[in-house]
Amino acid sequence: MAGVSNRRAVEMEWLGDGLRFRGAGSEPVTPDVILDGDSQDGPSPTQALLLAAGGCAGADVVHILTKMRQPPSALRVSVSGIRRQEDPRRFMEIHFRFEVQGEIERAKVEHAVKLSVEKYCSVLHSLAPDITVRHDVEVA
Repeated sequence: MAGVSNRRAVEMEWLGDGLRFRGAGSEPVTPDVILDGDSQDGPSPTQALLLAAGGCAGADVVHILTKMRQPPSALRVSVSGIRRQEDPRRFMEIHFRFEVQGEIERAKVEHAVKLSVEKYCSVLHSLAPDITVRHDVEVA
């Protein structure tokens, strides 16, 4: 795709108290995102990473299922992570739970999820390669 940049950028502004930051991307984002290292006024940076991974994988799954002519009527992605006890307290394991609703074959949902987490999710592929990624699927 000519003209499409692989560069992504955000700007973060410290709000002057606690560990709160306001962030925005190069495209307009409404509302601004506040990241709070204390988790009082917004998600912590590590929670934001899990949100990004869930949004990325969820978008992949919707896109893949739609291309398979199996569009979901609803999708919920829950993401949890296990971090190291010592510094750096990075994630060692990330677990996704996909809850999909619609007239969809379970095998197709499982295939779409597998494609997302193993091949397409750019957020996951931007992380350390030794992170264990697990997932499960519920189809209703």
